Amino acid sequence: MKRFITTIVASVSLLVSFTAGAQSFVRYSQGGGDVHWGMVHDDGIYQLAGAPYTTMEHTGVTVQRENIKLEAPVDPTLVFMTAFNFRSHISGDPAEYPGLFVVPASSIVGPEDPIVRPAESQNLHYEAEMAVIIGKRAENVSIEDAGDYIFGVTAGNDVSERAWQGGDIQWVRAKGSRGFNAVGPVLAKGLDYKNIDIQGRHNGEVVQGANSSDLIFGMEEMVSYISKYFTLEPGDMIWSGTMGSTRAMVPGDTFEVELSGVGILRNTVVQGK
Repeated sequence: MKRFITTIVASVSLLVSFTAGAQSFVRYSQGGGDVHWGMVHDDGIYQLAGAPYTTMEHTGVTVQRENIKLEAPVDPTLVFMTAFNFRSHISGDPAEYPGLFVVPASSIVGPEDPIVRPAESQNLHYEAEMAVIIGKRAENVSIEDAGDYIFGVTAGNDVSERAWQGGDIQWVRAKGSRGFNAVGPVLAKGLDYKNIDIQGRHNGEVVQGANSSDLIFGMEEMVSYISKYFTLEPGDMIWSGTMGSTRAMVPGDTFEVELSGVGILRNTVVQGK
């Protein structure tokens, strides 16, 4: 049986409509070399000495967008996802607790990487989401203090294999297979993550849309809840969950996830070898 891949195609430009006071960061490589963090400026990308949630020191190196490959603007150890967190994605009353699950960090890919669809895949769906990135170690954090631990936000496409999701005992294969979760194009700091528009477009048609204010469990609630049981470290991710309904992608389709202030993550589905 043939294998299929989904190629993540970056936006033509990194330039987005920045909110006043917001900063944008990327991870990038050149010529297959080392991966670096950078801060986006009008005249180029300023290389940082490390991840922006640990240092803002510039190395003195500046690169241009056309000369680099964008990598995922995240480098997590733990990746937490949330199920059934928009009312438009559930039937009946919401659960008392968040529908929490973990996927491997190896499932994360960037805006210019392919997503490999395994040969057994029968029903591969898109899911437009927002993800927040942790900025400092968090244990037993209160909801009131949780905002101090959120560094920034990015856009994500939580690609999901529905046949596996319904058949497996747990969702780790359906949600966390190698390369299933595309992220980018930037990590944005300084946005109001409680009021971000999230839109999904399938072949140019708007098929998903919500605002982060519509979340059943907001991101501060998620940070507090998760930190009761797990230690969150800088760089760890928490995904919002998706909204509305989803449908299958086939080779030749495109899917875009757009977050206000973050930009567009565009997926193109192609048939692999």
